[in-house]
Parts: sequence; structure tokens; C-alpha cells
Amino acid sequence: MKVTAQYAEEHIAHLFAIAGTGEEVEIAVPNGPSLKLMAAPTTVSERPKAFRILGAGRGEVRVPTDEEWHEHKKEMARLMNDAPLITSGEI
Repeated sequence: MKVTAQYAEEHIAHLFAIAGTGEEVEIAVPNGPSLKLMAAPTTVSERPKAFRILGAGRGEVRVPTDEEWHEHKKEMARLMNDAPLITSGEI
């Protein structure tokens, strides 16, 4: 939705309600850049407590591939086996 600055001043409560539903409101400001009014994304703690829906978190968590796990495992083994247990400055 695109509105003028004057309309926004007169109907700000209505524009807040529209933005709260997820629709972006663009406010055309004379002699300046336009402004966008939109709802902020909710964080995990703000989500309502309800039953979880299978697949609802798609895209939020990335599971490493088998190759990435293998490389991570090799790096951890190298760090644990090749490093000294006590360095000279720790005694």
C-alpha cells in the first residue's frame, strides 16, 4: 500500500493495523526518500506456545552434509591429537 505523508498523519492507527497484518505500507515523503512501515520479524521467544508443526522450521536450521561432518571430525582429531597437553606457559 502506498500513501502520502498527509494521509499517514491522518490515518496512522489504521496504517499500524495494516502493517501489523504483514502488509508493507510505503509513505511518500515530499522532497525526501519514501518510508516503509512494516511489522518487525518475530524472534523465537515471541512465537506463541503451541503444538509444533512438522516442517515449520524449514530453512531455520541447516544440517551439515556428510562431507562437512567428516571434515569437522578430522579437524577435531587433528586438534586433539597433534596439540601438546600442557604448553610451556601453563605450569
